[in-house]
Amino acid sequence: MESRTEPAEAEPDPAAAIRRPSPPNTATRPPLIRELLLVVGLFVIYKVGRQLADGHTAEAFRNANHVWDWERTLHLPSEGSVQDALLHGDTLVHLANTYYATVHFPATVAFLVWMYLRRPVHYVWARRILAAVTTAALALHLTFPLAPPRLLAAAGLVDTGQVYGPTVYGAHPATDRMANQFAAMPSLHFGWALMVAIGLIAATRSRGRWLWLLHPLLTLLVIVGTANHYWLDAIVATALLGLALAVIRLPHGAWAPWRAAADEVSGEADGEAGNSSGAGGAGEKESLPELVGAGR
Repeated sequence: MESRTEPAEAEPDPAAAIRRPSPPNTATRPPLIRELLLVVGLFVIYKVGRQLADGHTAEAFRNANHVWDWERTLHLPSEGSVQDALLHGDTLVHLANTYYATVHFPATVAFLVWMYLRRPVHYVWARRILAAVTTAALALHLTFPLAPPRLLAAAGLVDTGQVYGPTVYGAHPATDRMANQFAAMPSLHFGWALMVAIGLIAATRSRGRWLWLLHPLLTLLVIVGTANHYWLDAIVATALLGLALAVIRLPHGAWAPWRAAADEVSGEADGEAGNSSGAGGAGEKESLPELVGAGR
C-alpha cells in the first residue's frame, strides 16, 4: 500500500489585507467648488486687509527702528551678512529676486492642489493651518505696520529688487497700490514655506521627505538676503505656525499610511520567517512516508 500525502491548501492570511496599502481616501475629500470659493475668498480678504493696513508710513519706520534695535539686543546675526553673500555676483542676486517674486504663491497653490487630490484629510488640516496663520498675520499687519530692512536707512542694505530686478514692489512705497510694503512682520513667505514642508513631511512616507525642509531654509535666506524681511519676521511667523499646529491637530486616522507601511515591512519579515519554518516542516512530513514505506 502506498502512502500519499496531499499538500494542504494555503489558507488566506487575514492580516495580508490589513498590510496592503490602501488607495488614497477620497471619501473625505471636500467639494471642489466650495474649496475654490473658500480659498479665493480668503485670499481676497487678505489682500484687502493688507491694503487697509497701508498708509502708516511714519509708524512703520518707527517700528522698523525698534525691530532693528531689538535684533542687536538679542545678538541676532546681521541681515547684511546674508546679503553680502548674494551680492558677490549679479546672477545669484537675480536668482534670489526671482525666487522671492515667483515661488511663494505657486508653491503654496501646488501644495494645496496635491494635498486635495492625494491626501484629502491632510488637505483640510493644512488649509485650516494656513488660514489661521494668514489671519493672525493680517492682524499683526494692521496693528504693527513695519517697513522692511531694504527701506531702513539704519540697516544700510541694498534694495536688490529695485537695483537688480525683478521686483514685485513699486519704487515708491507710500504710493504703491499693488502691494503694502509696510507689512513685513510676520513673513508669510517663510511661514507658508515652512507649512508646505511640514505638510508634505506629514503626508508622505518616503525616506527623503525631510528634504522638503530645504524649501523654507532657502526661502529664509532669500527673504533676508534681498532685505525684504528681518530675522524676527521669520521668528514670529514660526511662532504663529507653531501655535496653529498646537491648536489644529492632524486627525489620528491621517497617520494610517505610515502605520500601513510599518505593518507591511513587519509583515514581510514575518512571512519570510513563516516560509522558512514551513519549508522545514514540509521536509519532515515528506520524509515520514518514505520511512514508513521502507519499514513495510
